[in-house]
Amino acid sequence: MKIALGVTGCIGAYKAVLVLRHLQEMGAEVEVVMTRHASEFIQPLTFQALSGHNVVTDMFAPTERSDIYHITLAQAIDLMVVAPATANSIAKFARGIADDFLTTLYLSTPAPLLIAPAMNVEMLNHPATQENLAILRNRGVEFINPSSGYLACGMVGEGRLAEPLEIAKRAIEIIKEKSTKLDLVGEHLLVTAGPTREHMDPIRYISNRSSGKMGYAIAQAAINRGAEVTLVSGPVSITAPKKVNLIKITSAAEMYKAVLDNFEKATIVIKSAAVCDYHPKEKAEQKVKKTDSDMVIELERTEDILASLGKIKTHQILVGFAAETQNVLEYAKSKLVKKNIDMIVANDVSAIDAGFDTDTNRVIIIDRLNQTHLPLMSKSEVANKILDKVKELNLENKLNKS
Repeated sequence: MKIALGVTGCIGAYKAVLVLRHLQEMGAEVEVVMTRHASEFIQPLTFQALSGHNVVTDMFAPTERSDIYHITLAQAIDLMVVAPATANSIAKFARGIADDFLTTLYLSTPAPLLIAPAMNVEMLNHPATQENLAILRNRGVEFINPSSGYLACGMVGEGRLAEPLEIAKRAIEIIKEKSTKLDLVGEHLLVTAGPTREHMDPIRYISNRSSGKMGYAIAQAAINRGAEVTLVSGPVSITAPKKVNLIKITSAAEMYKAVLDNFEKATIVIKSAAVCDYHPKEKAEQKVKKTDSDMVIELERTEDILASLGKIKTHQILVGFAAETQNVLEYAKSKLVKKNIDMIVANDVSAIDAGFDTDTNRVIIIDRLNQTHLPLMSKSEVANKILDKVKELNLENKLNKS
């Protein structure tokens, strides 16, 4: 794996040293490209000593090389990472301005780009910056979102460079995703993700903490592996993968209909959504006003989508999720049999570092014969492990039918 690490001019440049070291620990060869202003914050010699490569700081500096190096490097790398990326550098990438080695490298390379923005919170939220970020996202550029906290300017808010280890992990994931075999070509995955909302009036509803990250990771992994993907998603704040057929829903009833409408053409169905088990029996047309007395809301069961699919499945591999807070394995095995599904992914959603609204997960994958305990890993990695198991089940089914 070869990575070009771009470093631009802001106080977060010193953290790029840690990004470099983490990438090396994960097996990557790294060449560093610095902008002129980045050199004001940290010396190129630091990166040279650690990377074992000369550090490029000037597009037109005299060199003993006979090649056009930005082209040579552009063709050699598997990934380009810019961390930290200033508002200025992001604007140049978005608008195709190539006035230094780093921006010229971006226009010259077919490799994917991962950007870790870092800047003042007002600069980040400025419409110009937001527009530039949107342009790059639409172009397929990936981002590691900045974190919130105390900024160098003295303000508190979003804009701090993401943790170096997080940046390095995502960089390696992108390279692995790119090199993934297209072993799901010809498959049509139907994936559900996120929560449902069950309204009691126009503004109040019952829901849960699901962020949709696991389902969206499965959808992305399946696309990377060549599958056609339909994603039925509850209300979430994350961007859907490119090339996915996205169907947005709100309630369990809407999800039930969307899933049934797309079930027949699916070959693999993965139900990772956290569907509400109950909804208010009555929904008020207007906002229910507060009174001095207590309120009692009568709830009734929503349709059990997974159980319904288990009754009608024919050629599909059907995968469910069991989000539990106790007796995880026992409940998951019971659900596997009761709902007539082929595989279930169980996890303890009470854990701080796994389950709902985290970037990592720790799961048990269970089928009729086996169970596989996975350690804590990114949801992207979990997604591919799930698809690996689905691929095995699919092959077994085809062999049994032949």
